[in-house]
Amino acid sequence: MDITTTREVEHASTRQSLGRTVRAYVALTKPRVLELLLVTTVPVMILAADGLPDLWLVLATVIGGSMSAGSAASFNMYLDRDIDAHMHRTVNRPLVTGEVTPRGALIFSWTLAVASTVWLLVTTNWLAAALSAFAIFFYVVIYTILLKRRTEQNIVWGGIAGCFPVVIGWSAVTGSLSWAALILFLLVFLWTPPHYWPLSMKYKGDYAEVDVPMLGATRNGSQVGLQVILYAWATVASSLLLIPVAGMGLVYSVTAVVFGAWFIYEAHVLYNRAVRGADTTAMRVFHASITYLTLVFVAIAVDPLLPF
Repeated sequence: MDITTTREVEHASTRQSLGRTVRAYVALTKPRVLELLLVTTVPVMILAADGLPDLWLVLATVIGGSMSAGSAASFNMYLDRDIDAHMHRTVNRPLVTGEVTPRGALIFSWTLAVASTVWLLVTTNWLAAALSAFAIFFYVVIYTILLKRRTEQNIVWGGIAGCFPVVIGWSAVTGSLSWAALILFLLVFLWTPPHYWPLSMKYKGDYAEVDVPMLGATRNGSQVGLQVILYAWATVASSLLLIPVAGMGLVYSVTAVVFGAWFIYEAHVLYNRAVRGADTTAMRVFHASITYLTLVFVAIAVDPLLPF
């Protein structure tokens, strides 16, 4: 092999190694969670502006919010690397496979945390930046460190961190909060348990093995199914509060009612099958919850743009 060929091989190997490293660090941010950030943040900004907000402001908020959520997710993987190594769902995470070192993950997490706060402070306002910083603190300290391994209600209160994108988006536009923003916060808060508990039912063995008391691992299917029903009803009820408070129109109202009824129906199916001892439809409810929230927030974005 001549010198030129050797150099080409070395360069190709370096590019592949660099590519794997970049993908590993991106994986630390839990990109699928970032999709939820976009789904909830941008529509809320449109509603807050009662029309299309400044596109630079939207981009700046999404960039800052993505770095903030990525920081929280990365801290979470750093702190949970011991149990991730024993769960089928998480064994391929970068800290488990060794693609990222614990020190590298910690530096990356802090860098994103500081950068997101400074970025939002410079490009939006102090309230959005403060809410973003508090969201990181809440997810890392309150949920991951204090609640996750101690109580089966972990996801209820820990899910608060996932509600912050809506108030960050609202405050980025208005510089303040309102009843409409708080109702949206409540909507995501109530939605989180019936979204995540079905997933914990599917992976109950994983959680039991690492002694993490997710409800799906500590209670039987009918008990979990009943909780999913109660929270699904509460979620839909909170979505309807937005109609009088924010003056929502026909598109949002119909979407909230129709797809809310579908979400509740799927929750009842899960419970009924669990009571009969049949195979549950846990993942169907999990995916239905994502579709439901996506459609509701799309309606939130569309409604202010229509003339009726």
